[in-house]
Amino acid sequence: MASTLLKRASYSAMKSVAGGFQMGAQSRAYAAVAAGTDIVSAAPNVSLQKARTWDEGVSSNFATTPLKDIFKDKKVVIFGLPGAFTGVCSQQHVPSYKKQIDKFKAKGIDSVICVAVNDPYVMNGWANKLEATDAIEFYGDFDGSFHKSLELSKDLSGALLGPRSQRWSAYVVDGKVKVLNVEEVPSDFKVSGGDVILGQI
Repeated sequence: MASTLLKRASYSAMKSVAGGFQMGAQSRAYAAVAAGTDIVSAAPNVSLQKARTWDEGVSSNFATTPLKDIFKDKKVVIFGLPGAFTGVCSQQHVPSYKKQIDKFKAKGIDSVICVAVNDPYVMNGWANKLEATDAIEFYGDFDGSFHKSLELSKDLSGALLGPRSQRWSAYVVDGKVKVLNVEEVPSDFKVSGGDVILGQI
């Protein structure tokens, strides 16, 4: 049911991006971010919020993490998804990275990151429920500014989710995007999974 709603919510957007995706360095050319993009420059003055409890948020004075601290001098695999506690995200997307974490580390990846348009407290609860905190770093994009800057945002009001993000993945080296994969619709899980990007590194 949720998958059907996501497809309905994405229908109008699908018409404007007919032509689909291409396997390879970039799966769509209409985002602000693409292979070769400096992701920090593409989203200036944007920070993400590391998953945490409310009490941890208060004690940190609601600190955020600048993108340069996440990407500079690091090899990072990052994937974005429509939302915590939703179907494909919980059942397939996050597990596809969790189960491959040793292979990512063997390829020299410093961190595997999951980001969604959620607050960091929801992301924390979800990460714990999935028992994925030892393998994956979870960040919230509470106001969607990160995804908007990269033109990876998506209105999923039809699924009662409101402004969210595309389902996507990227391999980023020292802030430069080397690989970008974006699903045609957020309910799809064809190009953004851990197995796919592992083979692209």
